Amino acid sequence: MTRAIMIQGTGSNVGKSMIVAGLARAYTRRGLTVRPFKPQNMSNNAAVTVDGGEIGRAQALQARAAGVAPHTDMNPVLLKPQTNTGAQIIVQGQVFGEQEARDFGAAKDKLMPFVLESFARLAEGCHLVLIEGAGSPAETNLRARDIANMGFARATDVPVVLMGDIDRGGVIAQIVGTQAVLDDADKVLIKAFAINKFRGDVRLFDEGRDDTCRRTGWPCLGVIPWFAQAHKLPAEDVADLPARARAKGDGLRIVVPHLPRISNFDDLDPLAAEPNVDLTIIPAGTPLPADADIVLLIGSKATLADLAALRHEGWDVDIAAHIRRGGHVLGLCGGYQILGNTISDPDGLEGTPGLAQGLGHLDVDTVLQPRKTLSLSQGTHLASGAPLSGYEIHMGHTTGPDCDHAWLDLNNGPQGAVSPNGLVQGCYLHGLFSSDAFRAAWLAHYDQAAQVAYDQTVEDTLDSLADHLETHLDLDLLLDLAETPRF
Repeated sequence: MTRAIMIQGTGSNVGKSMIVAGLARAYTRRGLTVRPFKPQNMSNNAAVTVDGGEIGRAQALQARAAGVAPHTDMNPVLLKPQTNTGAQIIVQGQVFGEQEARDFGAAKDKLMPFVLESFARLAEGCHLVLIEGAGSPAETNLRARDIANMGFARATDVPVVLMGDIDRGGVIAQIVGTQAVLDDADKVLIKAFAINKFRGDVRLFDEGRDDTCRRTGWPCLGVIPWFAQAHKLPAEDVADLPARARAKGDGLRIVVPHLPRISNFDDLDPLAAEPNVDLTIIPAGTPLPADADIVLLIGSKATLADLAALRHEGWDVDIAAHIRRGGHVLGLCGGYQILGNTISDPDGLEGTPGLAQGLGHLDVDTVLQPRKTLSLSQGTHLASGAPLSGYEIHMGHTTGPDCDHAWLDLNNGPQGAVSPNGLVQGCYLHGLFSSDAFRAAWLAHYDQAAQVAYDQTVEDTLDSLADHLETHLDLDLLLDLAETPRF
């Protein structure tokens, strides 16, 4: 009989995604068949699934921790912010529409049936479903039509564990305050709490833990020390982006302009892990460094808006000067489109229909199209013959003379473009740097040696995270708290 338990947080970025990934690996190692589930996610860091859809990147990592392929049922509703107030809505892996934040509450009534359908389907034939909430259940203004936290838990009678974050301070108030604002029917579903990201000697918090237990009546599953290897796992939240880059002061210098709608930024992780790569995220208001070897433009959820932001920062001038000095530029997905001559949006997918001039460093043109390309790809790097794999997730089609100089040979055909001088490259393939052989060949072109086995590093880190939770969290009690849900 399938059992389920839900990990909710006292706020965003308390570590729910990482904890669920660690639990998935820990219980899988115990011989259970485990599936991750997140009813509603908000992220521009997406993964392509085996059934031809997209889900939040965190659920793909959790699936990997559980030893299964990512599936759209693991994250049936994905919100991908396009503006400060609007988002693209992905339902069961496919584009469902666009919605302004002020109208989204009313749309949730239509989305809950899809959430429950995916949950029931996912739960078939497994021992345990680990469910991740979103944000906090204490957001009382969102409770009426909630599908992400207590709304889902109530609909399925799934027990909840509340996760607090001691690193941001006030963790007792986080947990006790959450209980205080919940109504009785929600409150009874919370069976225990845990505290994440403790730094130092956990015994120093014994009194605080016990006081929280007395005030709430909930048992504490554990106080989890800071997991120092967290940066080795793909991040989902853009708030974690600065931590992806750890400037080392020498080696190959790669700079990444931090554009407002940056997406799929886990493309940076394998490069940041390399000892010989100095990867730096350049914030708004800061010129691109003149001593950079490579400017890397990564994905964007709103290419036209990010193109305008790039120009507003003056980074277009910096990139042109960088190329004149003989510097290299690589564009991935949205970054590839930005490097071309024009970006046309005839259907107004990103706002008012029209045509925008790109940076003009690749002789290609892009037309944005309603039909999204979602595919898993594998192939070779033409210059070296190195094997690689990755995924495409975009709404544009790019053509032009520089596409005749493809630099990737994929199962779905030649991919990418190269400028005549060889200094500028672009392609639609995400995840390519995770392929060790390709990354080694790419770095060798810049006289640097690759030293990291990236996939193995992720696997080893998931095992270390599972060990960490086995030590500091009562996994036996957590499993005992899981119950058979109502479908």
